[in-house]
Amino acid sequence: MSTAAFAPPFTPPAELAGALREHGYAVLSPQGVCDWLGVPLAQLEALHADWNDLPPDEYLKDGGRYRTRRHACFTVEADATLAQVPHRAHWQPVEYNALHGGMQRWFAPMLDATVAQPVWQRLMQQLGQVSSTMRGAPQRWFVEAHQFRIDTAGGIGRPTPEGAHRDGVDLVAVVLIGRQGIKGGETRVFEANGRRGERFTMTEPWTLLLLDDARVIHESTPIQPLEEGGDGWRDTLVVTCRSEGFQGD
Repeated sequence: MSTAAFAPPFTPPAELAGALREHGYAVLSPQGVCDWLGVPLAQLEALHADWNDLPPDEYLKDGGRYRTRRHACFTVEADATLAQVPHRAHWQPVEYNALHGGMQRWFAPMLDATVAQPVWQRLMQQLGQVSSTMRGAPQRWFVEAHQFRIDTAGGIGRPTPEGAHRDGVDLVAVVLIGRQGIKGGETRVFEANGRRGERFTMTEPWTLLLLDDARVIHESTPIQPLEEGGDGWRDTLVVTCRSEGFQGD
């Protein structure tokens, strides 16, 4: 596994909408995320402790035990009104997830204390707004949020065991919450209908990748411990916004 780390191609927040339209993806630096949300980094960092108590993902069909997670669903209205919906299963068609598609996956719900945080609510509202800007009109968004920890306790962890994929939504947001004691975890973004692609490694907590899911395919490479027998992890938040209801409805 290569240990070379290419820096992300950061986009200034003011150019976010233009980058999504031109390239189909954009990356905000941690400071860019703070400016975009209008909050200090300390408020975002206060959320990280919630990643230390994620239950195991019991649905991994590759037999791995390297992923823990929580899940929650919301709606964001055209006027940015945010509402959490009753807990529901996560479902994807096999066309978008050949490994786990077609399964009703009931993950542990996110903690009430997490989704009650004003900074969390602000993030969900901003993701809804940028989704509307990307699609050219304000509208209602059906939002799914996933807290992930991928660890190397078994020697290797796979952030995207399904491989390079799309999610069947409008917008995908991938936030690096933190990483410790690992190598790998490179992000790769490819045109869905072209040859162009980019690879980089998100290393700074609260780096944010935004993807137009109709235009690009994405994946993250496996992670390994920096030292033989060592234990490391990579924490992310993945949020999807879809205009046509939750998948599986």
